[in-house]
Amino acid sequence: MDHIRVTHIGGPTTLIEIGPWRLLTDPTFDAPGRRYSFGWGSSSKKLAGPAMAADDLPSIDAVLLSHDQHADNLDDTGRALLPRARHVITTVAGARRLRGNALGLAPWQDMSLAATDKPPLRITATPCRHGAPLVAKLAGDVIGFALEWEGQQHGALWISGDTVMFPGVREVPQRLSISVLLLHLGGVHFGITGPIRYTACAREIADFAALSRARQVIPIHYEGWSHFERSDAFADAMASLPAPLQTAVRPIPIGEAVDIPV
Repeated sequence: MDHIRVTHIGGPTTLIEIGPWRLLTDPTFDAPGRRYSFGWGSSSKKLAGPAMAADDLPSIDAVLLSHDQHADNLDDTGRALLPRARHVITTVAGARRLRGNALGLAPWQDMSLAATDKPPLRITATPCRHGAPLVAKLAGDVIGFALEWEGQQHGALWISGDTVMFPGVREVPQRLSISVLLLHLGGVHFGITGPIRYTACAREIADFAALSRARQVIPIHYEGWSHFERSDAFADAMASLPAPLQTAVRPIPIGEAVDIPV
């Protein structure tokens, strides 16, 4: 399995096909137009729907859920499809809330997915921090995921999860060789908490690319919600990337699937 296929469904939601494995990240399948509460008097409106309906998904071996407490990573339709997956892998607190087929991992804890007709797939939870230290405690736990399997030529697939840059994130490429990074952006912010950001901004693409030394950086979680940074921030960031990163950063248009070597 030296290639993967990534389909960008919208927001943080991707379908990742690794040989016979089918993985879904942070399922968000509600229609646009609704406003959701995010706590502390904050709210956000969903501006764009998914490129694929939940009912059109193939069978899912595992949902990789960075966190369950915010609708821009798990909305109502996404929550309803969780029982269809064999496993839902998320934070320890999230697994307690979701129950059923949910499995909780703490940062740097790992597990293996195995099936009689599929090669083993190792999943390691990576650290995330959802904002500045104090607000992150209120926002709740978040994790990313590093995926490893036999046949990788250049390193792990790292899904950053919703996070800002902090020492825990910087530790990931010190422990693992990274081939592909699915990078959550959005510059998430709310008027009630002022300039505090809960996820990386588009202008930090270059920082994460340099940190990870990934051969391919795939931005996700940067569109479709009113609490994300302005709509042209992503385009501006892409246009200003240093020349060496122009080929490393590879946006996947919403609704398209791309084969990527790993």
